[in-house]
Formats: sequence, C-alpha cells, structure tokens
Amino acid sequence: LRIFIIWAISSWFRRGPAPQEQSSAGGTPRAPSRNLFPKDTLMDLYVYISEHEHFTDFNVSSALFWQKRDLVYGDWTSGENADGCYEHYGEVDISQSVQQNGSIYIHVYFTKSGFHPDPRQKNLYRRLATVHTSRSMAPGRAGDARRPPGMVLGKGTTPIPSSNWEPGGRAEDYGPVEVISHWHPNLTINMVDDHTPWVKGSVPPPLDQYVKFDAISGDYYPILYFNDYWNLQKDYFPINETLQRLPFRLSFCPLSLWRWQLYAAQSTKSPWNFLGEDLYEQSDEEQDSVKVALLETNPYLLALTIIVSIVHSIFEFLAFKNDIQFWNSRQSLEGLSVRSVFFGVFQSLVVLLYILDNETNFVVQVSVFIGLLIDLWKFWSLPVHMLDRENKVAGVLPRVTFKDKSTYIESSTKVYDDMAFRYLSWILFPLLGCYAVYSLLYLEHKGWYSWVLSMLYGFLLTFG
Repeated sequence: LRIFIIWAISSWFRRGPAPQEQSSAGGTPRAPSRNLFPKDTLMDLYVYISEHEHFTDFNVSSALFWQKRDLVYGDWTSGENADGCYEHYGEVDISQSVQQNGSIYIHVYFTKSGFHPDPRQKNLYRRLATVHTSRSMAPGRAGDARRPPGMVLGKGTTPIPSSNWEPGGRAEDYGPVEVISHWHPNLTINMVDDHTPWVKGSVPPPLDQYVKFDAISGDYYPILYFNDYWNLQKDYFPINETLQRLPFRLSFCPLSLWRWQLYAAQSTKSPWNFLGEDLYEQSDEEQDSVKVALLETNPYLLALTIIVSIVHSIFEFLAFKNDIQFWNSRQSLEGLSVRSVFFGVFQSLVVLLYILDNETNFVVQVSVFIGLLIDLWKFWSLPVHMLDRENKVAGVLPRVTFKDKSTYIESSTKVYDDMAFRYLSWILFPLLGCYAVYSLLYLEHKGWYSWVLSMLYGFLLTFG
C-alpha cells in the first residue's frame, strides 16, 4: 500500500512518450517473444563478489558468496516464511584497494538446473540457459561536511563553529568534497515472475531498461532486479582502512510484474530533468524522510494527509483565480492601498529568492513563483504607464514613467495610504537595522548573499 501511494502520485510526473510501433526490416510487425525460462523452471543461483566489473574468476572459491540449487521459477510458497524468499548472511573480505576507495561488484547468475555460468565449461554452459546481472556494491557518496556554516564576519577562511551544526550535513554546500565508497549491509535480488509476450522495441519505459532480448532467438531473459528501495541513506557507512570485513545479508524473492513496475518507476529519473536535477529531483535526504514516514505512519493517516494537501493546493489556486478576477474587474482604486501592492511584490520576491537559496520543495517554489507573477501583474496594472520620449535612456530608448490613476489620486485613499506607510516606516526601519545587526553577529549564513536574504526573510516573518 505504501509503495503504491508513492507510485500513484509520482507517475503523473514520470509519464514518457508512448512507444512507437516497431517493425522488422521487411516492414512486417515483429512477432511477440517469450520468456526463455518457462514457468516452474528449476534453477540454480550463483552469487559472486569481485573487484572486477567483468567477472571471469569462476574457479576462485573465495569469490563465491552464495550458491542455491533447485530454485523454482515462479514459486511463491517455499522458503522459511512460505513466501518464496531465501536469505543468506555472510561477511565479505575486502582488500586494501577496496579500503582505499576501490570498487567492489556483485555478480548474480541464474542457470537452468544442471548448467554452470562459466562459459569455459563447454559441456555445462548454455547461453540461453543463463541469465546474469551485476552492479557496484560500494557507490560513491560525498563524505560528511568537514566544516559547518559560520558567521559571515568570522576571522580567516574557516567559519566559526556552531553548537547546532550536525556533522551529517551536506558537505557539498560548504566547498569541494571527497567522494567516498559506502556500504549497505542489505540487498534483495528479485526475479520478476512475468511471462508477458513482449515485442522488442515496444516495451514501455521505464521497463524497457530491464527487459533484455536475446539477439539470435529474439526471446527475452527473466528480469532480474536489484531491489534496494527501502535501504535508507543513514544505514550506509563509509569503507576505510579500519574495516577488514563487511557484513552482508542477501535475499532472493520472487516479484510480481505490477510491484516491479512500481519500483522501476521510482528508480527512474524524471523526464522533468530539463528543469535541472537540483530543481525537481528529490535529494537523498528528502527521499529518506518520505520512506521513513511511509514506514512509520499509519496508512489511513498518510492517506488523510495526502487528501488535505491536495485540497489545500486546490484552494490555493482558487485563491489565485479569485485574486486575478478581483483586480481585473476593478475600475476604481478608491479604498485600495497601492503601496501595499508594491510592498507585496518586494515581499514575494524575497520569499522566492530565500526558498531557492535553501533548496525548498519544488511544489512550494512553483506556488511562490505563481504568487510573484500575480503580484507583478497587479503592480503593472495599477499605475498609468507613459513613454517619456524627451528623456531617453542612454539617449536611445524612451523612458517609462509611472503615474497614479486619477481614481486613486482624487480619493482620500492616497492620503491615508501615505500616512500609514510614513508612520510605519518610523517603526519598521529602525527595527530592520537592529535585526540586521543581530542577524549578522549571532546567526550563521553561507555568505553575504544568504545573509541578506535570511535577514530580510526573518524580518518579514517577524514584523511583516
């Protein structure tokens, strides 16, 4: 249920173009293919761990991490928990090369019972009876931040340490970082129980990345999937010279087609990447927080939260619509504060720049950006615009001048508007100066730009 909720929401943003109909060289449609491993096929599992991306050391006994014979393809009732799953735990010996940020790979082979994955054993190896996949087990990740954010008035180039800085912060926010190999002690191998008659070239994305066809027979191999979706980032630990062995728990489970589609959709990069990965894609920390919430939150409470969020978004856009309708139909400015509209543009701009500087959620950024556009539209529609052709900009372009509308000038609204902002300025400007000094001396910022935004944003929240 939890993974389905994630998929249902994100699938709206991950839909790619429809696959094109594929034809053979003669123009005739390609025939559907079949799974090379029929239902209930007896299989043997071989798992090797090596420092080489292309594995050939089948005769090295220390490379074999797990061997399991007579597995049944599509069996959902065997295993300790009668769910078709098997588990193996062991410790992986690592060399000095791996300790010093080297690579380490897992190679998984499934063969039909009685065959062997080593191509050099001619009597026991069959290409169509062997399916193989591999991946790196020690992905490179940025190390913990070596220095925290500090006071912009700190001496030297090293910021002053903060008592509330956490060492797990993002190091890339504070300068160049070293990419370090990390290890997670859990991994699941899924074999998808699927016998769909796929047509080569017509498999919809993102499934086409996993369905592998044999070049000669045209049939496809069983789909193997490394499932680490529920591996949280906080459970990864760096590999260094103090570690001689790495704990590793490997599981094998069958997986249905629809559940595999959910996982595959989540692990695929979004087509909205043209906006920039930092703008749309969630960070690892954000993904972890979502997963923890899904694991620890009651499903009914989670569904209620999603419904409330959707309703809030609908009401927000209705408010945008009504605001536009009100200002678009307004013929007179009597009773309306023009200065508050100008101040609203400044406030929306500060909020937008602040949330961009602090990498806030993409949906929040879009909402604030739309609000800023509406404020700019109101700002442009309030005064009368005239072109001053006598005082040109740089002697070439006519200068744009603004003049308040007569309905605003001739009413008492302008008098009270000027009076209110004049009296407020006597209070707010000294408070702004005091808050700026306080923020500069006692709060931490990444730089002068962040200090200006944080100071203005904090002032608007406190006194705005």
